[in-house]
Amino acid sequence: MPCSCGSHSTIRDDQTGNLVCSKCYTILDFDNYEAQIGGITGPTGTNIHIGYAGTGSRISYKDRKIYQAKTLIHGYALRLDITYSESGITSMIEEITDGEFGEGDWFNVLIGACSYVVMRRGKKFFPAAEVAKAVGCDIYELGRMIARVVKFLKLSLPEISIAGLFEREFNNYMNRKNVDEDKKEMMMKQGIFLVNCAVKWSLTTGRRPLPVVAAVMAFVAELNGVDGLKIEDVAEHVHAVVSTCKLRYKELLAALVRVAQVLPWGKDISVKNVVKYAPFVIQYMELKSMEVPGGGGERVEPFDMEDVISECLQKVAAYGNDENLSNGDSQYFEVRNRSDFPTLSNDNDGNNLKLSHECLSLIYSTFSNEVDAEKLNGQSGQIHVRKRRGLEPYAYQDWWSGKSELSKKLLLKQILEKEVGFDMMPPSFVAGCKANERRRQKIDAAKVRINKIMDPSYAGSDGSDNLNSSEVACGGKKRKRRQASEIDWEDFVIEALLLHRVKEEDIEKGHYRALLGLYVFNSGTI
Repeated sequence: MPCSCGSHSTIRDDQTGNLVCSKCYTILDFDNYEAQIGGITGPTGTNIHIGYAGTGSRISYKDRKIYQAKTLIHGYALRLDITYSESGITSMIEEITDGEFGEGDWFNVLIGACSYVVMRRGKKFFPAAEVAKAVGCDIYELGRMIARVVKFLKLSLPEISIAGLFEREFNNYMNRKNVDEDKKEMMMKQGIFLVNCAVKWSLTTGRRPLPVVAAVMAFVAELNGVDGLKIEDVAEHVHAVVSTCKLRYKELLAALVRVAQVLPWGKDISVKNVVKYAPFVIQYMELKSMEVPGGGGERVEPFDMEDVISECLQKVAAYGNDENLSNGDSQYFEVRNRSDFPTLSNDNDGNNLKLSHECLSLIYSTFSNEVDAEKLNGQSGQIHVRKRRGLEPYAYQDWWSGKSELSKKLLLKQILEKEVGFDMMPPSFVAGCKANERRRQKIDAAKVRINKIMDPSYAGSDGSDNLNSSEVACGGKKRKRRQASEIDWEDFVIEALLLHRVKEEDIEKGHYRALLGLYVFNSGTI
C-alpha cells in the first residue's frame, strides 16, 4: 500500500517491528492486522450477553429492577410506619406484576395502593390521604389505583371503622401533649361515643371521615379543658381541609342542640353555649343508648334528691350570692306540697325519688320564670355573676360513666340499632332536596317569563302581572310599586334549556353543563 508521500518503498523497524516508509519514515496503517474470523481453532471475539449491562457487569437488568423496587417498598414502609406489613405488600405487588415489579411514578402509586389494601384487609385503620402524601401523588389518583388493585385481585374490603380512625389519629396526636393517661383514656371513649353518634346522625354519609374525626377531637378537647388543641392544628394533622373540618364541627354542635331539646332546659341551649351543657346532653344520650328497644333495657338508677338539690344550688350560685342561698331567701327552694308536683314518686325510702321529664320541666320553668321576673323588676342589680371554680360543667368528670356500647368500636349495623334520643336525615340528602326545590321554583319563574314574552296576554289573564309588587297608599290612593326581581346566570341557563325542550325533571338535577352540551351547543348534531 503506497504511503501518503507516494513512495512504495518500505522498511521494517528493528525496535518495534512496524513497517515504515523508507522515504518519509511514516508508520504505515493496518500493520500487523489479524482478522477475527473465528472458527474451530481461530480466536474468539468479545461477546455481550443479552440482558446484561455489559462487560464487567454481573447483575442483570431484571435483577437490578427488582432490587430497586424492593428498596423503594421498604422506604415507603418505613415512612408510613408499617414495616410489619412489608412482606404482604411485596407479595401483592409481585402477584399483580407477575414478578416483574416496575419503576417510575406509576409504581410509587401502586406501592401506596397495595399498602392501603393490605392494611385495610388486616382491619388496620389507615387514612388514604396520609398514604397519598407519603408516595407523592393525588388522593384521587391513589383512589383509582386502589380500585384497580381490588378489581384485579377480586378482593372484598371490610367496611371502614371511623371509630378506629379516630382512635389512631387521637393517639398519634395526644402523644405529643402532656395529658394524664386516665384523662386521655376518658377522652378517647368520649370521642368514640360521639363519632358513633355522628354516624348514627348520618353526618358521615357520602362524606370523607377525617373531617368528622378532626371535629370530634376538637370538641372533646374543649369539653375537657385541654388547651392548645385547635381545629386548625388537628385538621393539618389528619390531612383534612380546615374549612370542611369547621363545617363538620358546626354540624356536630347543631345535632347536640337538637338532642338537648328533650331536656327540661333544652330551649335555653343553643350552638353558642352547647359546649357548657354538653355533659348533661351526653349523659342523656349515654343513658338512652343503654336502653333496649321494647323496654327490656338496663335499669336506670333513680335520682338522688340530695344530689339534684346540690347541683341546682350550684347553678343558682351563678346568678346570686351565697348569703341569700344559705339563708333560704330563694323562693325557688321553698318547701312545697307534693301535690304541686303530681309526677313525683318515691321508693320505699324517702331519699331516692324518681323524677319524670314533666316534673323536671316544671321545676326548671319555675326557676327560670323567677329569675326573669327579678331581672324585669329591677332586682337584677343585686344578682351578680361570679366566676367560681367548679361551676363550669366540664369541670365535673362524674357525669361520664363510659358504660355504653357506643363507647366501643362497633359495626355500622350495630350503631344504627342504638338509640341516642334523636335521628336525622343525612345533611347532604336534605341539602339536595332543598336545592331541587329551589331549582323547581326557578323553573316555574322561568316558564312565567317565557310565556309573558311569547304571549303578552298571558300576563293579564289572571288579573296580575305575575311580578313581585306591593300596594303603597299615597294620599288616599293605592299605587303599585314593583320590586326588582333578581335574575342570575342560573335563571338564564334554565330559560335556555326550557326553550330547547329539555325535560323539567332533568333540569331539577342541576347538571347544567352536561345539558347545555347535549341540547344547546350540540343540538344540531345527531
